[in-house]
Amino acid sequence: MTAPGLLLLHTSPVHVPVFDALRDRHHPGAVLRHLVVPELLDRARAEGPEAVAPDLLGLLADAGPVPALVTCSTIGATAESLAPALGAPVLRVDRPMAAAAVRTAGARITVLAALESTLAPTAQLLAEEAGERPVSIRTRLVAGAWECFEAGDGAGCLARVAAAADAVTDADVIVLAQVSMAGAAELVTTRIPVLASPAAGLAAGLALVAVS
Repeated sequence: MTAPGLLLLHTSPVHVPVFDALRDRHHPGAVLRHLVVPELLDRARAEGPEAVAPDLLGLLADAGPVPALVTCSTIGATAESLAPALGAPVLRVDRPMAAAAVRTAGARITVLAALESTLAPTAQLLAEEAGERPVSIRTRLVAGAWECFEAGDGAGCLARVAAAADAVTDADVIVLAQVSMAGAAELVTTRIPVLASPAAGLAAGLALVAVS
């Protein structure tokens, strides 16, 4: 019988090969089940993340009581809140990254996002992970990055994000808020640590499978 594996819920199909490649490189043999629902992000942007809670609950319930990794930062908090009703763990992909960011020496965190709807959820997540630890969180929208992404110009999107990261001078760590931005971490020249979510998120998601 095939193991249920880890369910990954995406709002863009371009994320599927990203996580498959990470699995092949770091977690060979792990079973990933991909569910791609772009309209969730569209609705969350128009009506707010809470508006998609009923749809999320139905989609995740239909997938069965298995651990789920939600790779959209805009709806991640809403998805995590559904875990008790689902009876299975739900993890937003950026939580491990946020935990690493607040552990970085210094207290200044700059969040870069290509999509405005991601800024507040990411800042809230960082504050949650920081707890009593004093941190300063600044958010910046990378102009034109999302337009490049939507147009299929992935290289253009990453170039804009990398340039924005290199322009940051007043931070101890830079957080790339969306999965689509992760490749920019390999393009930057800044000496400030730049954190992305996919690798750490997948590892944490697969750890949930191991204990479930």
